[in-house]
Amino acid sequence: FDLILGSPSFINPVRNRELDLRGNKIPFIENLGATQDQYDTIDFTDNEISKLENFPLLNQLTTLIMHNNRITKIATNISTCIPNLEWLMLNNNRISELNDLKPLEQCKKLTHLSLIDNPITSKQNYRLYVIHSIPSLRMLDFKKVKLREKKEAKALFGTGAATFEPGEAIK
Repeated sequence: FDLILGSPSFINPVRNRELDLRGNKIPFIENLGATQDQYDTIDFTDNEISKLENFPLLNQLTTLIMHNNRITKIATNISTCIPNLEWLMLNNNRISELNDLKPLEQCKKLTHLSLIDNPITSKQNYRLYVIHSIPSLRMLDFKKVKLREKKEAKALFGTGAATFEPGEAIK
């Protein structure tokens, strides 16, 4: 609580109110209610956070910077707690499975996502899977999402594949 109140806050170059919580050895996210939802951007770079969870409702927050942490898990309710999240920067963390990104599918306003230097980026079809899973994305890993990639992702992961519902006759 005291850390939040004593941390620098300022208007950043894109005119957002930013709270700087960089390099504080923070092990987990807590007490963000103390921000009174005043910030557009919160920077947690260079901490020891392992789970992206425990957020109160933060309607104002659009940008979350989480570089150089230990993140392996994203809370299933992230889209409910941060409904206007547009930018999520997760470079150099420990996200390793495509399924770990499932909670981001509900972040309808997420346009910019970066996962550079996470184990997940070496998975086969990583980029296409993420583009398909989060249709609102315009940038992934600081590279523009191209229409060709969206079409390729839909062809690979789209609804055209045969699915089986329990209790349904096999075709």
